[in-house]
Amino acid sequence: MERFELKITVNKRPTEAQMRDLHEYFAEMPMDEILGGLYFAKNRWKAKDAGVLKVGRKSIVKKEIHSITYEQAQWRLKNWKVMIANYRRLGYSYPTISRIKKVLIEVSRKKSR
Repeated sequence: MERFELKITVNKRPTEAQMRDLHEYFAEMPMDEILGGLYFAKNRWKAKDAGVLKVGRKSIVKKEIHSITYEQAQWRLKNWKVMIANYRRLGYSYPTISRIKKVLIEVSRKKSR
């Protein structure tokens, strides 16, 4: 197996543990996987830095559904297209919106039983 040496310039001095982890990652993982992970991390960091990243999907769903009444759930489901537009404006992803709808359906069924 052919080996190569990389020289990387960083802004802050890494700790011994960080150096050991980096060495382990580069020794064990394929370069494509490392670059894919760095690409994901960079995009996440940019979104977090811009204030766009909404972490914690469960907490978002809980915030939207917290103490919602049967009538409110019914209204939101009847006006679902408007709710989707509002949720997208807030930056929620479609999977998060889908989870909110799933809980709204559960709330609307509890009263009807």
